Amino acid sequence: MIIETTEFKDVLKITTKSFKDDRGSVRENFRLDKLENFIERKIFFCQDNLSHSKKGVIRGLHYQTHPYSQSKLVSVIKGEVLDVIVDIRKGSSNFGKHISFKLNEHNQQHLFIPRGFAHGYITLSDESIFHYKVDNYYNKISEGSIAFDDLKLKINWRLPKSEWIISEKDQNHPVLDKAELFDYNSNLYD
Repeated sequence: MIIETTEFKDVLKITTKSFKDDRGSVRENFRLDKLENFIERKIFFCQDNLSHSKKGVIRGLHYQTHPYSQSKLVSVIKGEVLDVIVDIRKGSSNFGKHISFKLNEHNQQHLFIPRGFAHGYITLSDESIFHYKVDNYYNKISEGSIAFDDLKLKINWRLPKSEWIISEKDQNHPVLDKAELFDYNSNLYD
């Protein structure tokens, strides 16, 4: 497991390696001790989620508000997605900026997205199976969201708008300026 920082130093890219022979392959997909050593704190992943989507589906931009905020460890089991992460910590030098990564079944990459970031993705392949672990249980009352098409964010979703498939719920999120956000200086892990 190779762990690297990204443009947002708290967001990590994790690459795993497969070992192949004539029988197939095996890989160590996740090691908690290595992640905890890198982030220098304990983390407790308590819920795993799988999402199956067809090409053009955009999910996001989602997060959970305090006290149910969540860190996520995301990866793609099948297909390819463009994964988008937005810094929503008021006062952060990266506030309102986003980074994106192509995740697919071949590059064996994961992203660790700490609390204080909104997250979403679009399926670029015919279908995708997206896996994510979270360190706090989902709580409907604490759902937070930002419009995936907020013009200030300038996200390039890589597919033409005519191919987008968006739930009614995801079409009605507030823009960043009107969303409930995090204070950069608050401890999101209390």
